[in-house]
Amino acid sequence: MTATRAFLSILALAFAGTASAEPTKTWQPKAGDVISFNVLRDGQAFGKHAVRFEKGADGTLIATTDVSLKAGLGPVTLFRYELDATETWLGGKLVSVNGKVNEDGKKRSVVAKRDGDALSVKGSDFNGVAPTGILPASHWNYDQTKSSKLLSTEDGEIINVKVESLGREKIKAGGKTVNANRYRMDSAIDVDLWYDDTGRWVKLTFEARGQTIDYVLDKMY
Repeated sequence: MTATRAFLSILALAFAGTASAEPTKTWQPKAGDVISFNVLRDGQAFGKHAVRFEKGADGTLIATTDVSLKAGLGPVTLFRYELDATETWLGGKLVSVNGKVNEDGKKRSVVAKRDGDALSVKGSDFNGVAPTGILPASHWNYDQTKSSKLLSTEDGEIINVKVESLGREKIKAGGKTVNANRYRMDSAIDVDLWYDDTGRWVKLTFEARGQTIDYVLDKMY
């Protein structure tokens, strides 16, 4: 091997881990944590997306997601989306999911409960047993970046996803500049997600109906 080739090989190894570095410590939610985003549509106010964590019975952790989006023309509402979803976790394992959505008057729902190692799902889109270890598609859980299937908290759909690491970026989140790891989640709608080096969800963006939807974090949690 020539000196030049040896140098290039060393250089490649040195930078191989920086472009797609994973969090050095995975953030774990605790009771009282709140993830709150202002949602923008082409730069204009569109609504809110919040995830709140609280302690439940028997040591469970409950994650409640509330999403409220609205677009209109003056006093006339042209689009409305409301999602209420609750996840119950125990010892790092998903115990149950309850979700309901109202999208412009179209209502869908899901109820999922663990029975042994299986998660039984009854939803508007899917009824049956979900794949072992499936995670809800609620985005706060960094482990979903390693998943190939997610459970919709709207209607129980088993969503096939392909996740690609897009490297590291400096972004604005919670009024601060933070180093974040960017991922693209390829499904029916491609979503870009950012997590900081502890695994906290700090940003999201996607395209829908020719418009750009951005999630701007209120404050760090």
